[in-house]
Amino acid sequence: MRKLPVLLTALLVSFQFAFAQQSPEEFLGYPLGTSFTRHHKVVEYFEHVAENSPLVKFQKYGETYEGRPLTYAVISSAENLQNLEEIRKNHLQNAGISTNTDASPAEKGIVWLSYNVHGNETSSTEAAMKTLYELITQKQEWLKDLVIIMDPAVNPDGRDRYVNWYKQVKSTPNNTEPMAVEHNEPWPGGRPSHYLFDLNRDWAWATQAETRQRLDIYNDWLPHIHVDFHEQGRNDPYYFAPAAEPLHEVITPFQREFQTEIGKNHANYFDEQGWLYFTKERFDLLYPSYGDTYPTYLGAIGMTYEQAGHTGLAIQTDHGYELNLVDRIEHHHTTGLSTVEIAAQNVDRLNSEFAKFYNNPEKGAVNYVLTGHEDKLDLLKELLDRHEISYAMAQPGNIKGYDPLKKKNSRIKADENTLVVSTAQPKGRMVKVLFEPSAKLSDSLTYDITAWSLPYAYGLEAISTGSSVPTLTSKDEAEIINQASNTATAYITEWNSMKDARFLTALLKEGIRVRFTETALENSGKNFAPGSLIINRIDNNKVENFDELLVDLANKYERELTAAATGFSTSGPDLGSSQVKVINKPRIGLLRGEGTSSLNQGELWYFFEQDLNYPVTSIDTRYFGDIDLSQLDVIVLPSGNYSVLFDEKGLDRLTSWVRGGGKVIAIGRAIKTFAGEEDFNLKLSDKEEEDTISKPNLVPYAQREREEIKDLITGSIIETKMDKTHPMAFGYEDNYLSLKLSNDSYSLLSEGYNVGYLEDSPNIVAGFVGNNAKEKIKNSLTFGVEPMGEGSFIYLVDNPLFRAFWQNGKLLMANSIFFVDNSEIKTYATK
Repeated sequence: MRKLPVLLTALLVSFQFAFAQQSPEEFLGYPLGTSFTRHHKVVEYFEHVAENSPLVKFQKYGETYEGRPLTYAVISSAENLQNLEEIRKNHLQNAGISTNTDASPAEKGIVWLSYNVHGNETSSTEAAMKTLYELITQKQEWLKDLVIIMDPAVNPDGRDRYVNWYKQVKSTPNNTEPMAVEHNEPWPGGRPSHYLFDLNRDWAWATQAETRQRLDIYNDWLPHIHVDFHEQGRNDPYYFAPAAEPLHEVITPFQREFQTEIGKNHANYFDEQGWLYFTKERFDLLYPSYGDTYPTYLGAIGMTYEQAGHTGLAIQTDHGYELNLVDRIEHHHTTGLSTVEIAAQNVDRLNSEFAKFYNNPEKGAVNYVLTGHEDKLDLLKELLDRHEISYAMAQPGNIKGYDPLKKKNSRIKADENTLVVSTAQPKGRMVKVLFEPSAKLSDSLTYDITAWSLPYAYGLEAISTGSSVPTLTSKDEAEIINQASNTATAYITEWNSMKDARFLTALLKEGIRVRFTETALENSGKNFAPGSLIINRIDNNKVENFDELLVDLANKYERELTAAATGFSTSGPDLGSSQVKVINKPRIGLLRGEGTSSLNQGELWYFFEQDLNYPVTSIDTRYFGDIDLSQLDVIVLPSGNYSVLFDEKGLDRLTSWVRGGGKVIAIGRAIKTFAGEEDFNLKLSDKEEEDTISKPNLVPYAQREREEIKDLITGSIIETKMDKTHPMAFGYEDNYLSLKLSNDSYSLLSEGYNVGYLEDSPNIVAGFVGNNAKEKIKNSLTFGVEPMGEGSFIYLVDNPLFRAFWQNGKLLMANSIFFVDNSEIKTYATK
């Protein structure tokens, strides 16, 4: 008899929740698809649902750079939500991630739905609200066996940038003509995040705050299925899985098959409505930092869904029909529910196959053994910690293995700083993907870069071995504690990494004058390589509490200072030599706006503010022609097209400033602005010039894509010869491994300095390079300096800051800013 009151109470509570629960239309005050919803209203709706439904928990997991909340909802049955932590631990135990001995068998499926990673792909966040409401009002049966996690807006800053702009410019009623302003976003558009990063390419590299905070939650759950909702061109039908080739070899047969099962379920719903779609094209599963590949390499069924969009409320397509937001929402809503439906029907399979994915026996395991500067190893360990990938330090001794750079067996003399990362761990497949020297390509037509090996990206030596590697159980971290020496003539510290660069900028901001040595020297019983920083007492005699301030900063930045009792060097230049040059505190301008690549501009902006911690003035191209250039020492040109900005008059103005002592750093496509111009030694290579000559096209239509890739370089790693005597190359002991993103080719400078260049037979270390492109880049410039008057133009053909993950390139940028001394550049040896 007691069960009846309990049942009545439960029914009453459910009725009260249902009565209070509002649909998105009721809550927002307009039907979904008739207006874009600002991010704060989306958050408020999710909060409303969570407050009025026992089936939803809504939480904040972080905050964007602009202060907007990053949130996620957990949707399941009331019973599951009460036991949520137990379900999570059981799931991780199933994968071998957790060592919880009290864990029960995993019995629930975990589905994660991510919306709006690209801010102007707005339909997905609108669809998230509709999907949430239908799950808790009509699909409760599915929730008994599932935990569904929804991130309604991965990129709130980008979304609001787009929505706020659209609301400002849209017509009333909205205009469907493609030429209308409401369909043509101004620079930089709503796609990227605050720092203009593509967050859908940051999962593995975790450079952005949004990504780092999301990974903390994602790795707490490791879902069985992860869906990333996107938009593509307005004329394209809907895309859903299965994905296109190439698919990485670690992807299991089950992952491939289950994608197809989900895709067929979507197709049933789309066919009923007569909606067009396509599969197995364009969107591959190779590059590891996408919202579909990163989860896939962690055992999930990772998928991208692409809806036609990038438009306002409605637009005319080239096919003669109107594409509107209502339909876009409905399509994403349908695939979201279809995904959840298939998951609910296959919970046992998902759990069993997930356990198999994480079952990595010792047999066949590969150990990656890495050596290099401790700062670079520490950076890599930080990344591994974010992904919760295990590593250890090797016991001292010789370790034999295969060196992919030398393409032969080799050995490493291990010390206490030698890092060992093994595939014999639960996330071993991810380790293989991130550390393997070169990914196997089943198809050379790919959607992104084809090389990314972390040892190369971090500037580390690496070998791989199938043999066991003895490791230390623990390592004592030596704390750097410097002491002030009031009798020291100078303090000297090494220059090897971005940690040294950040220490330098901290000194400059405190008003401490710093010099660097152009050549190696020995002082106080230690050898110092070119680039080492020298802080003379005489240069800083007006700095109050000089010794204490310097030591405090060195301890804060963990830099070891050597107190030099004398300026007389045992070998090399004395500390007062002309080869020991003053580092000026440069005033830096960074161009942005129309004509510049928003992605590269964002990489540079992020580099100055977050990596270097050094002030930079962003200047829009709209008014660059009106500013007083004498207020700047350095102008940085992101990759882009500057043909309008630097017409004949604009170029004369810029070169006059450079001749007076200014410095221009041009990156990527920005370099073409100066190639072949009067007074410039920079020239396109002969092969580049040949490509501009029209030739008959006799390629069969069906082979057009295959023919085009002969000219492509799809993010490949190429060994670059470096002139290590030049200040731009200080801190680099070996040749530089450059991530080449295009086949742009410039002849070697006959006047100036070819700091980094490719020889006649470039060593393609990893990634795809077409046959024509391989010929084109022979004997070409990678990094160069062209003096002009008292100033210089610095050319970075390959972007050293790509997506902020190519860590080994960042010091090149710092060197270009601080070490390439305008007034004395002509003293450097020419190649």
